Amino acid sequence: MDVVVLELASQGLEPAHRSRRQLAPGQRYVIGRDTDASISIPWDPQLSRRHVQVDVHLDHLQLTRLDSARNPLFFAGESVATCRVEIGQHFVIGSTTFHLAPMEAEPGIVAVPFEEVAFKPQELRKIRYQDPENRIEVLTHLPEVISGARNDDELYHRLANLLLKGVVHAEAVAIVTTAGTDDVQMLHWDRRHETAGPFRPSRRLVTEALERRRSSVLHIWEKDSPQSHDKTLMQEFDWAYCTPVPGLALESAGLYVAGRMGKTFIPGTTLSDALQLEADVKFTELVAEIIGAVVRAKRLERQKAGLRQFFAPPILAALGDELDTTLLEPSECDVTVMFCDLRGFSQRAETEVGDLIGLLERVSRALGVMTQHILENGGVTGDFQGDATLGFWGWPFPSPDAAVHACRAALGIRAAFAKAAATRNHPLADFTMGIGIAHGRAVAGKIGTAEQVKVTVFGPVVNLASRLESMTKQLRVPIVLDEATARIVRPRLASSEGRLRRLAKLLPYGMENPVIVSELLPPLSDDPDLSDAQIESYERGVEHFIEGQWDEAYRCLHAMPPSDRAQDFLMQQIVSHNRTAPENWDGIVRLPSK
Repeated sequence: MDVVVLELASQGLEPAHRSRRQLAPGQRYVIGRDTDASISIPWDPQLSRRHVQVDVHLDHLQLTRLDSARNPLFFAGESVATCRVEIGQHFVIGSTTFHLAPMEAEPGIVAVPFEEVAFKPQELRKIRYQDPENRIEVLTHLPEVISGARNDDELYHRLANLLLKGVVHAEAVAIVTTAGTDDVQMLHWDRRHETAGPFRPSRRLVTEALERRRSSVLHIWEKDSPQSHDKTLMQEFDWAYCTPVPGLALESAGLYVAGRMGKTFIPGTTLSDALQLEADVKFTELVAEIIGAVVRAKRLERQKAGLRQFFAPPILAALGDELDTTLLEPSECDVTVMFCDLRGFSQRAETEVGDLIGLLERVSRALGVMTQHILENGGVTGDFQGDATLGFWGWPFPSPDAAVHACRAALGIRAAFAKAAATRNHPLADFTMGIGIAHGRAVAGKIGTAEQVKVTVFGPVVNLASRLESMTKQLRVPIVLDEATARIVRPRLASSEGRLRRLAKLLPYGMENPVIVSELLPPLSDDPDLSDAQIESYERGVEHFIEGQWDEAYRCLHAMPPSDRAQDFLMQQIVSHNRTAPENWDGIVRLPSK
């Protein structure tokens, strides 16, 4: 039993305004002017961005005009909201007519050629072009054809038209692929004569060119041969060739060109007597080379543009020009994770509801500050979670200084927000931030596809960093570190870059293990209100607090300057218990909430 493949052909007012799309039964498509629409009609301004929903059945289409459509859908001369379109019927939207036609697919029939030739590049270089002026003229438009295409469907349509102009003996061309299917799939096809109807490429030829030889292959058939009755060739072509195009959308794609010999062609004539075909193959190979190179370059640029927001320049350099993303495969490693949260966003969203675009621009600018310092210090931007940024260090390259780099980034972010707060009418003046940093074992790596890579990190250390960021509100300090990070940073971070002080021993809400937390402070030159001696006194007070000597702890903490808010957390604990530690005191403050 033959399988009927439905095809929807669209035709606008201009000859170039046409396209074809194979439709799979059981699938749903959307016709519209939007380039992201399943069936994009960019040339017709009377179509809305999403105009008609198409439900495909075995032998008909069910159309439904969408609410977003401004102009009517016409079927059988009447404006309709919904209709059933059968094979051979058509419908109209704006100035574009859509025809539904069958395409008989017979995957079991494979044409055996009278002559088969596979071309090698060195052989084609010896071939002289015939009609070189026309070929050069066509090639001058190739960059415009590629760069001007807004999506793959439009690119295939433009390429088909260009090949028909460049290969004047061709009757039909197609963009074909064998990727992900047992049969040949035509991504787009076109005929020199619109009324000639659809055609099917030779599966044998396409498979030979794209899968076996991976080079241009030409088939010539004898018209008197029994094989010429292969319906896949529509009994009208006596030659065809297929040229692979590396990097064109799918792994295995190519240009298929078919036509008829002239009246003087005699069956049995060798290929050397048909030099025009060799020149046509050479021209098509040149087109394929240019397409492949440009498409690969555009794809690499898109990948690089996407990766720049995640990776520091040294990591991008390690990936190389070909972007070998195997380096980014998920792996278990020691990482330092930083959560940076923007404070004041929710309040601003309520008070600035009349200017949400302006608020979004300011939030984006704030996230940009965070990202800039993460990347400048060799980190990876893992994700944006609302008004928070996740950064991490130690992957894809292990680094003993990962925690130090994270702290430098945190200090840079704090300094940038402090400078904004001190600048009159600065867009970020009314924003503050909280940062939590933790170090430990995690799995880090990429998720997604080769086209679009997203990197992230998984593990308890990520949750801890998030909790530490939340603790900055309760501890009243901007930057909080876990014990593992502080242990690494203390001997390695110069006092001219930053300082640390231990804050408390806490049990975060919902967690089983307590953690000793520390604050990361700017150097004395940037924060003269808190001297090194006062930091030492504060840490002695924390030790006394943990040991249950709350009178001594009170005296140490009380010596802090009034501007220092960190003392408030422990002082509240001490004062609420009349400076006396509770019975069975274990030195741990249990947080009642996140």
